[in-house]
Formats: sequence, C-alpha cells, structure tokens
Amino acid sequence: MTRILTFLLFTSIVATSQNLSGVATYQTKTSVDLKMESKQITPEMQEQIQAMLKKQFEKTYTLTFTATESVYQEEQSLDAAGSSGGISMVMGSFTGGKRYKNIEDNVYKEETEFFGKPFLIEDELENIEWELVNESKQIGQYIVFKAIATQKIDSLEFTEYERKKAEEKDDSDTIVSPIDELKLPKEKKIIAWYTPQIPVKTGPDQYWGLPGLILELQSGKTTMLCSKIILNPKETVEIDVPTKGKSVSRDEYKKIMMDKVNEMQDMYKSRGSGNFEIKIGY
Repeated sequence: MTRILTFLLFTSIVATSQNLSGVATYQTKTSVDLKMESKQITPEMQEQIQAMLKKQFEKTYTLTFTATESVYQEEQSLDAAGSSGGISMVMGSFTGGKRYKNIEDNVYKEETEFFGKPFLIEDELENIEWELVNESKQIGQYIVFKAIATQKIDSLEFTEYERKKAEEKDDSDTIVSPIDELKLPKEKKIIAWYTPQIPVKTGPDQYWGLPGLILELQSGKTTMLCSKIILNPKETVEIDVPTKGKSVSRDEYKKIMMDKVNEMQDMYKSRGSGNFEIKIGY
C-alpha cells in the first residue's frame, strides 16, 4: 500500500511539473569594495566608481520558465552606467542580455554586447555539483530548502575582485591600471534556497539543477531574491530563445573579453589615467 501511495505521489509531482509554467521576478544586489590605494586614483574617483558599481549591480530581472526551458533577462531601465577610467569603462562597455537554459537538451544561450558588438554565447549548461543541506526556511508562501556548491571564479567576474594587500602592491611611481590594483580569489561559495512546491529545475541567471525553483541565491558577493511569482498565468508563457549576435562558445567569448581587457590596461599605462576608446571587430 505504501509503495502504491509513493508511486501515485511521484506521478502527481511529475505530471504537475510537466504542465508548470510561470514568471518569477528577482531583485539582485552585489556588494563591491574596490577601494584602491594609488596616486592615480583619488578619493573622489573611488567614490564615483563605487556609486557607479552600486547602481550597475542593483537590478530587477524576470525569469520566464516552463518545465524544461527558461529565459532570464533584465527589466529595461532608462538609466545607463557611465564610464570613467579602467574598471568603470569595462563595466560600462559590457551589456548582458537574455540568458536561455534548456534542461532537457543541455543547452545554454546568452545574448551579450561588448564594446558595441553583439555576441551570442552558445554552449552546454555548466554542471553545478550541489550538496543538499538539511535546513529550511520560508520565503513568502513557500518552504525553501538549502543547497550549497563551490565554483571556480572566472577571470572576468569583476565583482569578485579584492584589493591587494599592502605587501603585494608595487609602490613605485609607475603608472598602473586600476585592474592591476586588484586580485581575484580562486573560488566562491554558492548558497541556494529552492522550493519543491514549484518542481522545476531552474533558477536565476545560469543556476539550475535543484529539485525545485531557486527562490534565493547568493553567489560570491551577489544576492538574488525572488520577490514575485506568477504560476500558470492566463496568457501562454512563451520562451523567447536568444538569436542575436555572432555565435561563439563560452571559452571563445572569454578570450575576446580578456584580449580587450589586456589591451585596455596597456593603453591605460601608456596614456595615464583617463578615458579612452577601444573598438573591436569580427
């Protein structure tokens, strides 16, 4: 009898997830401390960079999902980040677009723009080795459970940089790029809170693979919190698969970005502090 009830419950959950769709809204915040001790970086410049980054990383996103597909994208804003100097120039010249996940086919696609050039990143989903934790709490009307993972930090994740220690810095009068003033940790901890009450294996950004929708996630210095969910809306949920931009793999795109970051640092050192322009072509 117990086996029959278990089978019926499992069948019910599977059937529910197959017919499930919805739209979730996430508020994201990133804690960034990029204070730099340099003759080229004045306190006023540091304040401008901090204010720009704070504005850059406090955003609202929507996750449109079905049982197997999802698209994560930023809600449009009229505000645009400015650029002043090395780091702010990089951030102001990078625009993230729609991020698509297909769990059934193991497909990831992302529209992005770098220095005015559109790219379409097409690759497999990144595997995340989650550890389920016996800990729960409530977010809104949903009971959520904790999961943790560790990820290597990408060299392009500027928000994860930390200021170098005094003994690690070069105190000479040589002009250095603001990026040279920073160091990048090797790993970051991921903490996710998911709810089996919404049995889809997706979540915000590139995160996925848990037995329920991820409602809250902390990735290094970034926190994503779901503030609103509409399940099975009256209007049919349509997944808008990204198609714009030059098709590149994840590794190819990283190389393009790193080449331009290195070029930017060289130009910064040759010209001193200030604004400059980098153009890229295919």
